[in-house]
Amino acid sequence: MHRVAISSTGIFIPPEVITNEELVAAYNHYAALENEKYASEIAAGTRAALTDSNVEFIEKASGIKRRYVMEKTGVLDPRRMRPSFKPRPDTEISMMAEIAVQAAQDALQRAGKTAADVDGVICAAANMQRAYPAMGVEIQTALGVQGFAFDMNVACSSATFAIEQAFNAVRCGSARAILVVNPEITSAHLAWQDRDCHFIFGDVCTAILVERLDLAPTGSFEVLGTKLLSTFSNSIRNNAGFMSRAEDRDPEDRDQLFRQEGRKVFKEVCPMAAEHIAGHLAALDLGTEQVRRYWLHQANLGMNQLIARKLLGRDATLDDAPVILDEFANTASAGSIIAFHRHHEDIVQGQIGVICSFGAGYSIGSVIVKRL
Repeated sequence: MHRVAISSTGIFIPPEVITNEELVAAYNHYAALENEKYASEIAAGTRAALTDSNVEFIEKASGIKRRYVMEKTGVLDPRRMRPSFKPRPDTEISMMAEIAVQAAQDALQRAGKTAADVDGVICAAANMQRAYPAMGVEIQTALGVQGFAFDMNVACSSATFAIEQAFNAVRCGSARAILVVNPEITSAHLAWQDRDCHFIFGDVCTAILVERLDLAPTGSFEVLGTKLLSTFSNSIRNNAGFMSRAEDRDPEDRDQLFRQEGRKVFKEVCPMAAEHIAGHLAALDLGTEQVRRYWLHQANLGMNQLIARKLLGRDATLDDAPVILDEFANTASAGSIIAFHRHHEDIVQGQIGVICSFGAGYSIGSVIVKRL
């Protein structure tokens, strides 16, 4: 068995930004058009009028102030309210593969590695652009990695679940190094017309290089252990899939986009995540007081604050548990990886950190690392 390290991370940040102010203006315009369209039904009491959104509501509910997206014009068009992507022919690289390649190349460069040092690619994300060929294989080929690749989806926990698969492959010797990539184009599955969630998501791609410790560069993070948990819940759901066409579903049907019972998720997931992390640390004979930093899933500021409080017994500082969702919004599986990517340089040799995700499923994944 080999010891395993996270050698580096990489990131691709989309070219466009939507601020809360822009988003609210577009949504409120949309709501006004809808209320005008259905004015007679609203007057008759058979239909509820749409309520305006506002910046204060968004920031209080989530902590989000802006988000990056691949395309903003379509999102901000009140008569469209979704990104406007141009179809690419099969002869061109797909959008998800393109941003994953850029994030992966960033990770390789930071570790001083090339595609020749990598034996596999795992494309782990909340949604895949197509059913097949696997996005992972397209990314692998574009990078020039000689080996294997596959896709996996555990919603917002996809990255941590994939890190465990990479960790196990490297530890048992079936690969020297695995690239985990998380291309999250969440703007395409968000119901931008829903006031309760129209502000939640943003686009990004992260990459993690997992490799044998003896091959890793100085300053890498040894993976001390990984732990996964899942239990079925309908509280976060997206029913879009290959059978939707056979069921005569409208792609714009609310059931075909992201939806959640936010208060229920908050109440149920927070104690589960805190218990999961504490149990994982205990299994490695570590206490919460030994953890230098928590890189938590960036879905909601209140959730992270509550989980950290349960673990620390006090309010967490931004040094204890960094926040990136104010800039990026919820980026599904990539959130905790962005937090790690942005906030790990000051961790010194011997210090312990925890990367943790939680989301639909419910699913929770934790990775405990030590700076070398």
